[in-house]
Amino acid sequence: MSATEPRLSHLAPTGEAAMVDVGGKAETVREAIARGRVVMAPQTLALALSGNAKKGDVFAVARVAGIMAAKRTHELIPLCHQLNLTKAAVEIEADPALPGLLVTARARTRGQTGVEMEALTAVSIACLTIYDMLKAVDRGMRIEAVELVEKSGGRSGAWRRSEAE
Repeated sequence: MSATEPRLSHLAPTGEAAMVDVGGKAETVREAIARGRVVMAPQTLALALSGNAKKGDVFAVARVAGIMAAKRTHELIPLCHQLNLTKAAVEIEADPALPGLLVTARARTRGQTGVEMEALTAVSIACLTIYDMLKAVDRGMRIEAVELVEKSGGRSGAWRRSEAE
């Protein structure tokens, strides 16, 4: 590999997976925002919005599930560091044009490594929870477009997904 080729930080020189040592990195405020969506039938969206889903309040349960997931990302993704999150938030909004629910998660910490995986995990689990809460009436729902929207902090600085992506 040449000096200009990107190197995967989670691979040891011999090729095996390894956790990155972040001990020498500076502590900075790091933040990440991720999003995803759950596409569903219009009547399923109406049920979610009504608050009358058989399993309860879809929005509240999915929001809490996403926050819990962000806090436990290191237990789910093998090479992630355990982080002391200073913020984990999940927002869910209806999009009748989809039709479905748009999920956005934000994670923040002051530390030596980023929180992109925490934000992505929060979105993923919130979307899966929405599916679980509504699957009795719509097994054809789709979870789509889970993606990092932006991140800031650390040596690599800020990054934002362009609208064209």
